[in-house]
Amino acid sequence: MKEKTLKKREGFEGQQLIVVPRKISADFLTQDPITRQLYITDIGYYPKARYHYIKRPAGISQHIIIYCIEGKGWIEIDKKRVDILPSQFVIIPANTPHKYMSEEEEPWTIYWIHFKGEISAYIVGLILQRAKNFRLHLTYNENRIRLFEDICINLQKGYGDDNLRYVNMIFNHFLSSLLYEEKFNHSDQEERQDIIGQTITMMQEKLDKLITLQEFSQYAGLSVSHFSAVFREKTGYSPIEYFNHLKIQKACQYLLFSAATVKEIAARLGVEDQYYFSRMFSKLMGMSPSEYRNRNKTAEH
Repeated sequence: MKEKTLKKREGFEGQQLIVVPRKISADFLTQDPITRQLYITDIGYYPKARYHYIKRPAGISQHIIIYCIEGKGWIEIDKKRVDILPSQFVIIPANTPHKYMSEEEEPWTIYWIHFKGEISAYIVGLILQRAKNFRLHLTYNENRIRLFEDICINLQKGYGDDNLRYVNMIFNHFLSSLLYEEKFNHSDQEERQDIIGQTITMMQEKLDKLITLQEFSQYAGLSVSHFSAVFREKTGYSPIEYFNHLKIQKACQYLLFSAATVKEIAARLGVEDQYYFSRMFSKLMGMSPSEYRNRNKTAEH
């Protein structure tokens, strides 16, 4: 199949993309005894991604998993090109030149993850021992998809220490489902939400608002001091810090997937002062909103 002139890196209806801020990676993920072994840096879901195209002549510093559940595409790794069909996944080692593209007529639907860590290369090596041309076949398993969705749902709740450990321990289980498919078995468990979890859900629903600490504590039915102490114990952050993390996470999506100005994005997130918003973004992401948007025009996920 010839490469199309019409190509898209991102921007597909129903897509999901989460980028863990570099500050979180540097301050916690690479330091914590659990997460430094294996941790996610980016994760996403692209449904029916017509014209989806990525080209990385030098590769990237993370390992990549692409899991196709529907449609078709192709991937070229180290000048070896393989077709990708439903129920197949590809592992791309870090710093390996590659490019890939979705079929035009039957565009693929893919789940993808970028990851790093001290044992990541070893795990990639184990997977490659089973793979043919970097590709493996998987029987579709709803439980595996639930693991992926659980990672995304919890990453959207913020970057508390326990949350990050939980997410990346789930990722270990996800990888084991790829390596040892015949042994893979997952029991569904009902999600139990305590009052802090309910507050975080409320935060997610009101990212366009400016909410005070008093309003959060009132929602939780606790005094300000008690609520703040319990929230920090559960998440590692104060309620306002956590709320701002969620706002910046949403801002990243606006910057990547819309043409809204920084001022418009700030307003959408309940921040009237554009310059205050830019300072908050830069503190967490290590670059300004404009830099983030411009860099991601060329730096692929």
